[in-house]
Amino acid sequence: MDTISTEEKYFIPFFKKIPISIERGQGIYVWDENGEKYIDFTSGWGVTCLGHANPIIINAITEQSKKIIQNPSSGLTYSPARAKALSAISEILPGCLTRVFFSNSGAEANDAVIKLARKVTGRLNVISTINSFHGRTISTASATGQAKHRDKFNPNMPNYRFVPFNDIGALTKIMDENTAAVILEPIQGEGGVNISFGEYLKQVSDLCEKNGSYLIIDEVQTGFCRTGSMFAIDGMDIKVDFMTMAKGIAGGFPIGAFAVSEEIAEKIEIGDHGGTYCGNPLGCAVVHAVVRHLIDSDMSSNVKTIGSYTMKRLEKLKRKHPEKISDVRGKGLLIAIEFLEEKKAMEIYNGCIKNHLFVNITQGKIIRLFPALNITEAEMAEGLAIFEKVISDSN
Repeated sequence: MDTISTEEKYFIPFFKKIPISIERGQGIYVWDENGEKYIDFTSGWGVTCLGHANPIIINAITEQSKKIIQNPSSGLTYSPARAKALSAISEILPGCLTRVFFSNSGAEANDAVIKLARKVTGRLNVISTINSFHGRTISTASATGQAKHRDKFNPNMPNYRFVPFNDIGALTKIMDENTAAVILEPIQGEGGVNISFGEYLKQVSDLCEKNGSYLIIDEVQTGFCRTGSMFAIDGMDIKVDFMTMAKGIAGGFPIGAFAVSEEIAEKIEIGDHGGTYCGNPLGCAVVHAVVRHLIDSDMSSNVKTIGSYTMKRLEKLKRKHPEKISDVRGKGLLIAIEFLEEKKAMEIYNGCIKNHLFVNITQGKIIRLFPALNITEAEMAEGLAIFEKVISDSN
């Protein structure tokens, strides 16, 4: 069977696909069906946080699948695997977040917390930011601050309002007694790795509390050591009412979650939310294994070290090619290289693929690097050497 022609014939064409069929992976490396080796600096769009085919994940799946994959009556029965996952996550939750519910994805988690914020407050409006990304369900697409993800799916869900990111003045003007919640990414990932600065998140938190509105922090992309700390908001003096998680939570196994404060939990009623999988034992076994490894191996230190090394090399590259690169920014191992022109960014992107390096392009002229968190300096250097050569060789 020819993989590419079969997918072309039967797969719904939602993507402009790369004509490469990946068969297997190990760490940051993957191989196509012809045995060609590639470096993956996308970690499957941020999910394979421990690299490909990591034995920690393989063992968790294997051992749990021998026991039970899905509980009878699903979430109505208790699960040792779920209890272990909840216990591990409870060790790392920031602020006053205490309760967790598992979902199938980050979009589903965001959808759920928006619904719950409206229900608990009795208000309808949710404020999001321009260039944000919160998912592809009709509700989360409507909450996403990018017209290209919303306008072709009209009519959008109502009562979403948008303000510029990092602009507390604009948020203050639009906040009113009908505002149920503000939803924010601490770093806008798909929007171009736009980092919140100064006291912005603290000011948003204070404004929400004063107005009786809830603060939803979307850590789907930034969570689980991606930016260095376990969560991007760690150490910040902010009151978070809801926090959503996914991607790195299970190293590539499809599962998400959201956390709420005890204040919110007390206002939630039976039947307000649910789900068939809602933390099924197989997914939870992987969550427990991944989170425990992130904690026990001090993954944060590696991310900070390699992230610093990477930024220094990229800053040097920017100084060398000011006619091509306009900005380099990021935190930990969530990094963006912004080019002056979209044409140049696409040329570099295609050149990387041709030279066996997978990177991600977003917002037309931004190349995003977010490799596995356990990448070594030697492996990062190997990938960056390809990236630097492609840029230097471009016209």
